[in-house]
Amino acid sequence: MFRHYLKLALRNLLDSKVLTALIVLAIGLGIGASMTMITVLHVMSGDPIPARSAKLFYPHLDIGPVNADFDFGRAFTWSDANNLLHAHRAVRQAMMAGGRVVISPGGQVKPFFSSGRYASSEFFAMFDAPFAAGSPWTAKADTDRARVVVLNSELAQRLFGSAAAAVGQPLRIQDREFRVVGVLNDWHPVPLFYSASGGTYAFKSEDHFFLPLTTAMDLKLRPSGEACWGDGGYTGDHCTWVQFWVELDTPAQIDAYRRFLVGYWRDQKMHGRFPRNLPPSLQGLMQRLRLKHLVPSQVTLQLWLALGFLGVCLFNTIGLMLAKFLRRAGEVGVRRALGARQRDIFAQLGVEAGILGLAGGVLGLLLTWFGLWLVRQRPDAYAQLAHLDLTMVLGVFVLAVVTSVLAGLLPAWRACRIPPALQLKIQ
Repeated sequence: MFRHYLKLALRNLLDSKVLTALIVLAIGLGIGASMTMITVLHVMSGDPIPARSAKLFYPHLDIGPVNADFDFGRAFTWSDANNLLHAHRAVRQAMMAGGRVVISPGGQVKPFFSSGRYASSEFFAMFDAPFAAGSPWTAKADTDRARVVVLNSELAQRLFGSAAAAVGQPLRIQDREFRVVGVLNDWHPVPLFYSASGGTYAFKSEDHFFLPLTTAMDLKLRPSGEACWGDGGYTGDHCTWVQFWVELDTPAQIDAYRRFLVGYWRDQKMHGRFPRNLPPSLQGLMQRLRLKHLVPSQVTLQLWLALGFLGVCLFNTIGLMLAKFLRRAGEVGVRRALGARQRDIFAQLGVEAGILGLAGGVLGLLLTWFGLWLVRQRPDAYAQLAHLDLTMVLGVFVLAVVTSVLAGLLPAWRACRIPPALQLKIQ
C-alpha cells in the first residue's frame, strides 16, 4: 500500500511542478535559517568532555564581603584551594590558574609571550588529557616546586620540531630554565571549561603550556583573573583567583564530599570567614558551564529570529499545500466514490507531504552548510566552531519532514472532508 501511495505522490508532485518547487523552497529556507543557528547553539552549549563530565565537579565557596555585588565563588583563595587539595576527600582533585609568560627559545628565535595554565599534578588525569610524548609531572614535583613544563602540540612543534624531540629539552620561561617532561596530543577542549573565563572568552582561550602551580608561586609568576577586595596580596584571604575541581565517581562520593564541604565552611565561619553566610554548593560540569553564560545574548536572539522565520515559512507552506491539495478535489471525489476511505486519502496526502519535506531537507541542508560558512567568516571567537556533525545532519531531515507533515495536516484534512457527491456533480 505504501508503494502505491508513493507512486501517486510522485505523480501528483510532478503534475504541479511550480507549486511543488515553491513548497520545497519555503521548507528549505526555513530549515536552513533555523538549523544554522541551532547548530551554533549546539556547539557552544555542548559537552566538552562527554566521557568524564558526569564525574567532574566544581565546589562553590563565596568568601566575598557582605556588601559585594560580585560572585566571589567563581574562584578560590590560595589558602582555601590548598586546604581542599590536601584534604584528599575526592578521587582526584586539582587546583589551577591561568598565566602568561615570556618564552625564550634561544638562537635566532626572539622571545615571545605565551598563555598557559599553572596547575597541580592530577590535572591531566582528571581531565583525561592525552599525551603524544612524555608524561605529566608527579605529586612530588608539586611538593618540590620542580621546574618542569608540559607543552601543547603546537608549541612543541614550533620550538622543537616534534613532540618526541621536545621531551627532556630545556626551555627558558621568564628567564628561568625548565625541563620539558611531556607534550599533549592535539588537546583543545571547547569551551575551555576548567578556566574561569566566561562568555566568548571561553572559546578564545587556549593553553600552550602547563607548569606546577607551586612552582609558579615560588617564582612569583603572576596569575590571571584576580578578584581582590582587601589587603594581603593575591595569596591572602581577600583575593580569589584559583580554580579548583574534583572528580567524584559515585553518588555516595558526591554526597560525602558535599557534607565535607559544608563542614569545612562551618569550621571556617567559626574563625570569622565567609561573612555573606552563603552555604557552599557542588556544581557539576554542565551546570557550571550554564552558570558561566557561555552563549552570547546575540546568538540566542538570532536563534529566536530564525525560529520565527521558520514559523513564517511553515504558514506559507500550509497555504501552498492547501492550494495544491484542493486543486485535486475532483480526483479525491472520484476516488471516494470508488470506495476509498478518508483515512486512505489522508495517508496518501501525508506521504506526499513527507516527500516534500525530504526534498526541502536536502535544500535546507545545503542552505545550512552555506549559513555556517557565513558564520565562520565572522570575527567572533566561537565562529570557527560552526560545523555540522552527524547529529545535526539528521536533525535537518527530521525537522524538515516533521515541519512538512505538520504543515500538511490541515490541507489533507480539508481535502478529505470534501463531499464526493458534490465533486461528481461538478465533474
